Amino acid sequence: MTEMTAQPPPPTHAGITAALAVLQDLDELPTADHVARFNAVHNSLTAALSSIDEV
Repeated sequence: MTEMTAQPPPPTHAGITAALAVLQDLDELPTADHVARFNAVHNSLTAALSSIDEV
């Protein structure tokens, strides 16, 4: 029987979590500022997802 050990999440997981955290206070921003925030999240997610080797 093999012993399963918990593996730390890959760095990409942390990058995605950090990117999405930018949206936490979106309700407090004026609507006009949402586009810039969404663009920043999109860029962060693109960078995090492009770092996956097996894609």
